Amino acid sequence: MAVLASLGRITTSPAIILISLTVLFTVYVLWHTYWRQIPENAPPAVSDNLPLTGALGFWTRRWDFYTYHRDRAPTGNFSFHAGPNHIVALSGDKGRSLFFESRELGFAEGYAVLFGSSPELKELDAEGPTPEEAGNWFHRRLMYLLRNENFRKKLPTLISDVQEAIEVIRNDPSGLTNPFESLYRIVFTLTIRVVGADEIAQDPKLLESTLKYFEMIDQSATAAAVMFPKLPSPALLKRTYAGARLYMMVKKIVQQRTKSGEKHDDALQYLLDQGDRMFKIIEFIVGSLFAGLLNSGVNVAWVMCYLATSPEWLSKCREEIRTTAARYATDSKAPLRHQLDDIPLEAWENEFPNIDVCLRDSIRINLLGTAFRKNVSGKAIPIGNGEVIPPNAFATYAVGDVHSDPGVYPNPQKWDPARYLPERAEDQKKKYAYLGWGVARHPCLGMRFAKLEQNIITAYFLAAFDFDLRDNKGNIMADAPPIDINRHSAHRPNLPVFLKVTPREK
Repeated sequence: MAVLASLGRITTSPAIILISLTVLFTVYVLWHTYWRQIPENAPPAVSDNLPLTGALGFWTRRWDFYTYHRDRAPTGNFSFHAGPNHIVALSGDKGRSLFFESRELGFAEGYAVLFGSSPELKELDAEGPTPEEAGNWFHRRLMYLLRNENFRKKLPTLISDVQEAIEVIRNDPSGLTNPFESLYRIVFTLTIRVVGADEIAQDPKLLESTLKYFEMIDQSATAAAVMFPKLPSPALLKRTYAGARLYMMVKKIVQQRTKSGEKHDDALQYLLDQGDRMFKIIEFIVGSLFAGLLNSGVNVAWVMCYLATSPEWLSKCREEIRTTAARYATDSKAPLRHQLDDIPLEAWENEFPNIDVCLRDSIRINLLGTAFRKNVSGKAIPIGNGEVIPPNAFATYAVGDVHSDPGVYPNPQKWDPARYLPERAEDQKKKYAYLGWGVARHPCLGMRFAKLEQNIITAYFLAAFDFDLRDNKGNIMADAPPIDINRHSAHRPNLPVFLKVTPREK
């Protein structure tokens, strides 16, 4: 028996050796793939930078993670990993200027990896364009659609969409509306009008399906998807499914247009006329929705919550609306919401400064999380104080580093539109102190449209209703709900809130 046992051990030893070698090889690969050494001249690594995953705090409580390590780093800059990706976190005035001004920090390259829900701008061909070339393609297409001529043509339709949505709220017998649903959907509809297809904007079922698939793509930006990008995770599968459904939806619309021979004056027709392929069209629509909906859709609702709890600014905005409407109304005795119908494009864009600063401070508070770039220069980028961003490393900057700086914005979590009035001008205290509309090499392409739709929605809502803010139990709220500063982007309140509306007849 002892001999047999010895023979058994001998015969299994090759298997043990093979398993051991496999384990060692796996550890070696994972070590070099997911735990790369940080160069000595890069900012120091954080203490909780784990193998495989990197710094989990970056995903779980991002603002707390950022401020904790920023305040303990000698220069305010530090390094960590997100899966296999080396990230350099920048802070302070110099870090912010470098982040937004450097031509060596790629925008599209940064988001393609570290913001998993952002559309990948690449061709199906083996010799496709660089991210910069693809970004220029996106920029050219969007800039054409946001021309003054297109805004002027679309204005009556945009106003009609807002009026229709307002009437739905007016006719709701409950007198309640959740602005993060009703007003968010108005922004979604207007965005589809400008960067999508008429068939989607005009069909409630298609509109709802498009929103559902878009939100599925948005929610695919998980930590696991970034740490293990090739793993077929549930988020990746949902993203693939949503993208495929959008593809088939738009393809069907194109086929119907081709069969009937009809042409539309919309973004889809423009892209088709340019010869863009179907996958590029989907990429453009989803990319435009990311640019125009995530912040605008949420902020239009937050502005209404802030106004509901601020009698002073509600009064200022309503008087501004009344004054502007009276300047252009053909029937001065019509209800205010109908007087608004005669306001021209130039007035919508330039004659609502109070609404503008209300939106401005809502964006400052709600523009959360971090922005990303990638060092595409092939060489180390000096940060200062002897530190660098290594080649192919990523750079990140937390917007709250300046937006929540009490030295720039006293009591930074308080919504206070007066911050931007000439006598205070808090956003002028430092270079790039306000990032809400982009700065330097990265201005917001859709700023003009975002302000236009904000002005129209706010004006019609304030003209149509008196309102107050209620919690989910129906109690009147004296203040808007707090913001969760550890979220990664503008978001709805943790608990639903509602506007209790009373129709205005004058």
